[in-house]
Amino acid sequence: MKTSLGIWAFGGMATRFNPGGYKPELAKASTVEKVRTAVGGLGDLIDDYEFHYPQELNRENLEEVQQALDGHGIYCVASGLHLDPRFAKGGFSSPDDKTRAEALRLTFEAIDLAGDIGAHMIIWPGIEGYNYPFQTPYTESWARFIDGVGEAANHAKAKGVTVFLEHKNSEPAMKIFMRNIGMTLHVIHKLRAQGVDNLSVNMDWQHLIMNGENLAEYAALLAADGLLGHQHANSGWGTFDDDNMVGATAFMETVELAIELHRANYGAHGERLGFDLYPYTEDAVGAVKRSVLQWNFIEGVAKKIDGDELRKAQQNKDAVRAYELVYAALGA
Repeated sequence: MKTSLGIWAFGGMATRFNPGGYKPELAKASTVEKVRTAVGGLGDLIDDYEFHYPQELNRENLEEVQQALDGHGIYCVASGLHLDPRFAKGGFSSPDDKTRAEALRLTFEAIDLAGDIGAHMIIWPGIEGYNYPFQTPYTESWARFIDGVGEAANHAKAKGVTVFLEHKNSEPAMKIFMRNIGMTLHVIHKLRAQGVDNLSVNMDWQHLIMNGENLAEYAALLAADGLLGHQHANSGWGTFDDDNMVGATAFMETVELAIELHRANYGAHGERLGFDLYPYTEDAVGAVKRSVLQWNFIEGVAKKIDGDELRKAQQNKDAVRAYELVYAALGA
């Protein structure tokens, strides 16, 4: 399947303990400079790229970014509300009407740009939530959030843009409203009941791993409902959003995911394997290359597994036979 990459992998690698980043020489690099580094170092390993609006991509730098992409495309535009201090206490869910209206305005602008360049839209509501008990009027905040997603989705539908919803449990809001796959489906089904039908899911692998959500299981369930929209490939230790190289951890879970993506025929209709990486101290080009090559290896292992025999073992809930097949594909 084709690939895409979040350009944020080429930044200064800021953290809350080191706001200047572990690569301070890159802290002020422009999007165009990041794109040139990525394209020059990765070539055809990455087909297209992803950007936050308006911080990384906007109307002012669009043409220059497209020139720097050197024939590569823009696959996704992602909402950047979490990068704007005005939305520290929420955008769609903000109790302040003016703040909420501004969040919607910026999201509509991002959707308009995505529509003009033939890209998809990612809504990752990391700023929509709360930090303390007793802080939030839950019912009202949830209603404002879901209505905001619905308004954005309807605007996107009019522009011919598909919206991918991406969940995460924490950071920057300590308790993000849409913090697991179940809550994501709750949002989608609430809006489906209102006739909103252009929403699907962006599976960020480490966001699932952080929740103890099994990658392959949720890919299968989302595919069965026609909601498997996009992938953000990475790995991590499971306690924080590490965004480590693919296959560095959770190796077996990633192999099983590769099997389910194959079963779902994922990629046949243009879906991408998007890489969402944050190489804090590693060379960015090297980390992305390793991720692509390690995914290719994992996908190769999955293809070597006897699919019919694996299904038979699964129908019998025979874990011993299943692992015999998996380890045979690994060369055991």
